[in-house]
Amino acid sequence: MKQKTVVIALGGNALGNNVVEQRAAVEKTAKVIVDLAAEGLSLVITHGNGPQVGMIQEAMDTIAAKGDAPIPLPYSVAMSQGYIGIDLQNAIKDELAARGMDKKVSTILSQVEVDPNDPAFDHPSKPIGQFMTKEQAELKAKNGVDVVEDAGRGWREVVASPMPKRIRELLTIKTLLAAGHIVITCGGGGIPVISKDGRLEAVNAVIDKDGVSALLAEKLDADELVILTAVEKVAIEFGKPGQQWLSKISTKEAEKYIADGEFAPGSMLPKVEAAVRFAESGPNRTALITLLEKAADGIAGKTGTIIHQ
Repeated sequence: MKQKTVVIALGGNALGNNVVEQRAAVEKTAKVIVDLAAEGLSLVITHGNGPQVGMIQEAMDTIAAKGDAPIPLPYSVAMSQGYIGIDLQNAIKDELAARGMDKKVSTILSQVEVDPNDPAFDHPSKPIGQFMTKEQAELKAKNGVDVVEDAGRGWREVVASPMPKRIRELLTIKTLLAAGHIVITCGGGGIPVISKDGRLEAVNAVIDKDGVSALLAEKLDADELVILTAVEKVAIEFGKPGQQWLSKISTKEAEKYIADGEFAPGSMLPKVEAAVRFAESGPNRTALITLLEKAADGIAGKTGTIIHQ
């Protein structure tokens, strides 16, 4: 019997906001992932990098201000993939060992091809880095940095977020998955690249993690995409007297809610859009949006918001 393949997109609450928080957070995350592996699921893990890539880029900009060569944003994305990936990998390995489970874990730094003519390059929208006060944001804006208010939580820097078109390390990911590995990949949406004269060239952007997770799940012929976030279920009329939690909706219903502006850009909107794309990419494919702690119950159909054709 074919193993059920699940792509799990970890939200920021699974990683923390700095190295100390991250190490504590990934220990809890690893327990959830190993619980799922113990149920016989074939797992691929993706993760965000918003706070981390912003922190790295700020450090690189500080170094450049002292006279060193500037470090482009894609390099910071690669660094974040590496240090988040190794923390996740080691935490999962430790949890597997504690349970006496003989299973391999691999982290693959991934490049994701985008369209150089994607209109997103003209309209930066992806929040990265730490939250700022309005005064700090205004100062950044005066220095030519694009900033935006992020879903009522504060101000953040924004960069271009083009749509992912091709995962360049897909064959490697497939090979490891077929060999029984838990694979960690496409961290932070992957390193954004374009193909130019047969060569890959990095571009200044951050790809949405949920978007690339949907593409990865599609190309792996996964059975389910699980997007983990800060709430147990998706809601319409969120924060209003008529708030309604959604348990199971069709892609058509989800698209109507999107058109009605029910989901906040930069928050729940990209998650629902990614879930819809995956569910519509083939027969018998479903997407789940829920809390990290509820992942197993969600996959079992007991909670979360399930999106289906």
